[in-house]
Amino acid sequence: MDFMEAKERIGALREKIIYNSKLYYEEDAPVISDYEYDAMFRELEELERAFPELDSPTSPTKRVGGIALDKFEKFTHTVRMGSLTDVFSYDELNDFIVRMEEAVGEGVEFSVEPKIDGLSVSLVYENGIFVRGATRGDGIVGEDVTENLRTVKTIPLALNEPLPYLVVRGEVYMPRSVFEQINAEREAEGKQLFANPRNAAAGSLRQLDPKVAASRKLAIFVFNLQEGDIYSDGRAPKSHAETLDRLSELGFTVLTDKVKVSGYEAVAKHVEWLGEARAESSFDMDGAVIKVDDLEFRRRIGEGTSTPKWAVAYKYPPEEKETKLLSVDIQVGRTGVLTPTANLEPVRLAGTTVSRATLHNLNFITERDIMIGDTVVVRKAGEIIPEIVSSVKDKRTGAELRFTMPELCPSCGHKVVRDECGEGAAYRCPSPNCPAQLARGIVHFASKGAMNIDGLGPQVVDLLLRENKIKDLSDLYTLKVEDIECLDRMGKKSAENLVNAIHDSKTRGLERLLYALGIRQVGEVAAETIAGKFRTLDALFTASVDDLLTVDDIGEITAREIVDYFSDERTKELCDKLKSLGVLTDATREAALDTLTGLTFVLTGTLPTMTRDEASELIKRNGGKVSGSVSKKTSYVVAGEEAGSKLTKAKDLGVNIIDENGLLALVGK
Repeated sequence: MDFMEAKERIGALREKIIYNSKLYYEEDAPVISDYEYDAMFRELEELERAFPELDSPTSPTKRVGGIALDKFEKFTHTVRMGSLTDVFSYDELNDFIVRMEEAVGEGVEFSVEPKIDGLSVSLVYENGIFVRGATRGDGIVGEDVTENLRTVKTIPLALNEPLPYLVVRGEVYMPRSVFEQINAEREAEGKQLFANPRNAAAGSLRQLDPKVAASRKLAIFVFNLQEGDIYSDGRAPKSHAETLDRLSELGFTVLTDKVKVSGYEAVAKHVEWLGEARAESSFDMDGAVIKVDDLEFRRRIGEGTSTPKWAVAYKYPPEEKETKLLSVDIQVGRTGVLTPTANLEPVRLAGTTVSRATLHNLNFITERDIMIGDTVVVRKAGEIIPEIVSSVKDKRTGAELRFTMPELCPSCGHKVVRDECGEGAAYRCPSPNCPAQLARGIVHFASKGAMNIDGLGPQVVDLLLRENKIKDLSDLYTLKVEDIECLDRMGKKSAENLVNAIHDSKTRGLERLLYALGIRQVGEVAAETIAGKFRTLDALFTASVDDLLTVDDIGEITAREIVDYFSDERTKELCDKLKSLGVLTDATREAALDTLTGLTFVLTGTLPTMTRDEASELIKRNGGKVSGSVSKKTSYVVAGEEAGSKLTKAKDLGVNIIDENGLLALVGK
């Protein structure tokens, strides 16, 4: 394919992907299969790699996550991102309505819309292109999370019109369905669950690796124009409703569950309706926002120090109900931690039937004086996860039983120990042969951040263990198609795909293997750092605590966990078996040189011969760091063609600006 053919094909693919992505993520009305979508996406990625000069910051491929950051830079908002005054009763809501009517006259119209429980951000567009995004922070200074926001598929990378300058405000959230799916995966992998969708969204948006943020499938509703003209003729909108309609035309996703009404009764009626409907909503909402709709009226009413006088947020109280605590089950996690879970008399709560609730740990139970047989008050934390708020002591009959942690592991019968490294009253089964730990450990081993074995989920792992097809991690690499195709719901094609995925995982390298092994305290970032320092798995068998403490961000507790893990004879047997079966136990990335140690680089524009990923890898390989935004601490900005606002900011701050040849000269090439 020549250049012109590639250019035409890339343009067509981008248009089709953007169109179908909008149908899928915004309108919930897909017209092509996931397979067709993925095939187009892969073709676009391959063409952009083959023709890097045709790469674009607005390409859909930029949503999969770019380079990992070492930290987030601060971002100063040009327009303050204020908060809202909360009201907690209909009397307070009525007082607000009366104040507005006294200020601008009766009949004033109010916009009433859901208050999404997410994370507020600002999005900056220049010439119609998304160039910067930041968290609210304290309203004046937030964090630059541009690369993570690029992964949010409902944020347009390019507006439908090339307006010169635009800043909008929106709420990033995690859809409930995504939250439930991620928590189910984390539970299967023995990881700590997210408390609610808001915390999950906030944590996802603050991931230093954008690929993690991309995997969390965040979404956004834009609800405010911060600054800039939204009409090409400079005409100013007259109302909030008109503003949202225009932002929707430009490509933003705005709320549809809103009304424009006058008077207290109409406002209160819709607030009540939203409260009743929120249990069935696809997103979490913790209240309703009531705003004066007319923008001229808003200017006349004015602003407070940190909150507008023309808007309030009505906060819904969490729904609580009483039920009976029937019994307590113990779940054994991947690392052996025992977690108590309450079995309840089923009760309808926030739109769903609740029959189980987390009890966290022994401290939680003791502090709330919870006994088996108690009548307990239950609510949904963040409207999703059921939790016990308290026991109703007045309803005790004397037949209630005090809960104690078991002395023996319910999965394997091994004696339970107090976890001295854990927080609170943590109890753990130390047996490496515990079936519950083994199952969750294998699921973790196969997870995306680890060995990434597609198709090896909790159900398949349970089948393999139950049918004695595997006894430990290494047995995965001895599986044949005939071992798998005979299992329930597994045909020959599925078996072939799984065997191929297991075989492909052999080349992941030490970085992924260290995380996959499930060493306590060792996450993905720590695993990569350790692999970069020690280079081989064999080197870790002789590493001391002092050796490990020389690694960045590795503390004494983590160092001791690593030493203890590699001191165990069973670990040696497992690792020897993995090596003998062809699993790569060396680091795949080249050891970092020290040519660029202490220097921080920012990449902008299109380089002549290297992609950004290649340039980033070159910088890291030589000891440098790559950041996503320019600050006074930036050592060099590497600028290519069509460099944007980062180049402008570098000039303003007096940061050194070099091109690709300058970068190559710094590393001696």
